Amino acid sequence: MSTGNPVCLVLGAGAGIGGTVGKKFAAEGYTTVLCRRSDEEGLQKLVRDIKSDGGSAHGMMINAIDENTIEDLIVNVERDIGPIEVLIFNLGAQFGDRTLADTTYKTFEMGWRLTSFALFRVAKTLAPLMVARGGGKILVTSATSSMRGNAGQHAHAAAIGGRRLLCQSLNAELASQNIHVCHIVVDAAVEAPDTLGRLLGEELYGKLLAEKANGKDGLVIPEKLAETYYHIAHQHRSAWTQEIDVRPYAEQPWWNN
Repeated sequence: MSTGNPVCLVLGAGAGIGGTVGKKFAAEGYTTVLCRRSDEEGLQKLVRDIKSDGGSAHGMMINAIDENTIEDLIVNVERDIGPIEVLIFNLGAQFGDRTLADTTYKTFEMGWRLTSFALFRVAKTLAPLMVARGGGKILVTSATSSMRGNAGQHAHAAAIGGRRLLCQSLNAELASQNIHVCHIVVDAAVEAPDTLGRLLGEELYGKLLAEKANGKDGLVIPEKLAETYYHIAHQHRSAWTQEIDVRPYAEQPWWNN
């Protein structure tokens, strides 16, 4: 059932970047379709919050690794809700610090499937639809590991580095067809309980919040980052940003750290 609003589909709509970006687009008049693979209760709360603020939102639970899940999702959203004008690709596979010995074949492959192959599947399905109607936006969340490999990041760095190069290849083919692909490198920790909080554990996450958050601006604030996503999605095509890196004011950038 189409609302007549432009549609923003968010893959990876957790409580940090993805869900907050979805809320920003909804507040600006988009119908948002928010997808995640776990915590259905949290997803439905996010949808209720958007609706209580006067926005339009749908929540869907998906497992992006499953065959045809991404493809069917895009087809169904286009048919039942409306043409996808903006796609926010926020899926990730950050497994934490693992040595080579502790990184299994399964872990390495899962990182690739969620981080690179899933984006390829999105592009294969959605890009032809966007081309046919004259354009669209694909904004891709990324991380420091896309720029620099680190110890303990074998699976993540290999997968997300591939994501960066895939974005470059998509741009090389699709930009001239009015499809804006932007690779957004988040070069810092994000104030997000369901990603950073899960990786660090409650005690360490609480300590980090005390040291860097709560008015100190030492962690990336999702609400502020969402403004960057919205700006990029509405740039004039004579001045498109095709890669950007963001970090708090006091953080050393990846190339100096």
